[in-house]
Amino acid sequence: MLFDFPTLLNVLISGLMTGLVYGLMALGLSVIFGVARVVNFAHGEMTAVAMYAATFLFSSFGINPFLAVLPIGVAFFFFGYGLQSIVIRPFIVRPQHTQFLLLLAVAIILTSTLLIVFGPDARAINLDTLLEPVAIGELLLDRAKLYAAAVACIAAAALFAFFRFSRIGTAVRACADNWLGARIVGLDVHRLYAIAFGIGAACVAAAGCMMILLVDVTPGSGPAYTLLAFVIVIVGGLGSMSGALLGGVLIGISEALGGLFIAPSAKSMISFALMIIVLIFRPRGLIAEKL
Repeated sequence: MLFDFPTLLNVLISGLMTGLVYGLMALGLSVIFGVARVVNFAHGEMTAVAMYAATFLFSSFGINPFLAVLPIGVAFFFFGYGLQSIVIRPFIVRPQHTQFLLLLAVAIILTSTLLIVFGPDARAINLDTLLEPVAIGELLLDRAKLYAAAVACIAAAALFAFFRFSRIGTAVRACADNWLGARIVGLDVHRLYAIAFGIGAACVAAAGCMMILLVDVTPGSGPAYTLLAFVIVIVGGLGSMSGALLGGVLIGISEALGGLFIAPSAKSMISFALMIIVLIFRPRGLIAEKL
């Protein structure tokens, strides 16, 4: 089946915009692992919680998801900070399988809580202002994806600036590079680990607020998002922020092309095929660098 160039370009740009939101979600996973060396197996469940939080604020108080990013992001920062400080910290020096079981338990608790509070029905947010596409010549850009991608770019740029130019961000990067050296020079490593986890959780919150504009959410959506985040960071490079963004864009574009040329149900197949190819030729990911 043949497609004209404008159709193909529309699909590519749509995949790019979706991929930027994916990348923001995966940024949180990369930050947490890159600093604390903790693999957050509750990542997708936290994304689902953020999506439900956005629907709650919208239905109860009429707060637009673009505005809800700030309060939900702040709440998730403190949630991540407390989770790292109170729950995860004693498991840092324990075998990795115990960390896996701990975070799996956290994931189950979050999913069960969503099911109890909101029920099993799918929820979504449809804003009238986002229904009309943005026309640029022959391009028809989905307004929701466009705005969500813009928020993802702004959030990612703020995160990069924080780690590059702030004193706390520099200290967090020092812990990621050499935690023993950071302790020797007097840095509070455990506090910086908690800050990193909080920042990662805030990234998840921002991504969840944007993703609710693109897809529905159910209490059981978490594992799929966890798997998606892992595929993205494996492709881009686990622990690399720029790699997470690149991986998200590649996965978003590959899913869009797979849906166009094969079938919408083949999107996941294309993503996993891309991951396998990257693992064969670049086992450490496309961008094998630290924070």
